[in-house]
Amino acid sequence: MNRFEGPGAKEARLRYLDGDFQVASPGSFVRCAVTGEAIPLDELKYWSVARQEAYASAAISLSREIDVDPGLRKRG
Repeated sequence: MNRFEGPGAKEARLRYLDGDFQVASPGSFVRCAVTGEAIPLDELKYWSVARQEAYASAAISLSREIDVDPGLRKRG
């Protein structure tokens, strides 16, 4: 059993804002939009305001951005 299982473990619903988020429904974690991995709220650092999605890491966030806008691959 991990820390997201058992009594009291509930997925939160958030509204993602620029540099912050609002809790719409209380819980202890959210799920990564790409991997489905549980992300504790106190460890949540990456999200998309436009898509209202959370990401487990910066690399996953970048991968999602490139998937949504393949033109980003050509920049640099």
